[in-house]
Amino acid sequence: MKFKLINTFIDDLFLIEIENITNDSRGMFARLFCLNELNEIIGKRVIKQINISKTLERGSIRGMHFQKPPMSEMKLVRCLKGEVWDVAIDLRVQSKTYLKYYATKLSEENMRMLAIPEGFAHGFQTIKDNTELLYLHTEIYSPEFESGIRFDDPAIKIDWPMNPINLSKRDMSHCLINKNFEGINDEM
Repeated sequence: MKFKLINTFIDDLFLIEIENITNDSRGMFARLFCLNELNEIIGKRVIKQINISKTLERGSIRGMHFQKPPMSEMKLVRCLKGEVWDVAIDLRVQSKTYLKYYATKLSEENMRMLAIPEGFAHGFQTIKDNTELLYLHTEIYSPEFESGIRFDDPAIKIDWPMNPINLSKRDMSHCLINKNFEGINDEM
């Protein structure tokens, strides 16, 4: 089995497709992760935490979350059930795509994964009810280093596919980007 790395318009942000999925009368078999095959983007990073989320209602938004240095993390995100509009915002101040976002559909049908490097905020909107996402993280969750960007920040202008619903109090409390926003220094 091989993974196909698809470059996005943002440096270091990759969409990953499985090139060989086995289907037969019993069903399907596919690899979710292989360090050897993804070594080009994982490098010396180590997967330190694996999480799953289940979101019950379509239109719900989770995000836009990130961890600040020194606890910045790479995330590998895959939809196991349902469908999401997955979004990553480049917060690296040295990047030519600083404050730009990339969005793509992740679903159980397309089996794509998004590889989001350190220095990005991440979130999603569910397109189907009862959607489940699997996250592989290269850092341990650290509440003292967590932060976020508002899902409706006018500086980013994310084009969500549906009217947003079911945002958490935490996600609604994220500040809007202003002149005091420092971004993330990718020279950690």
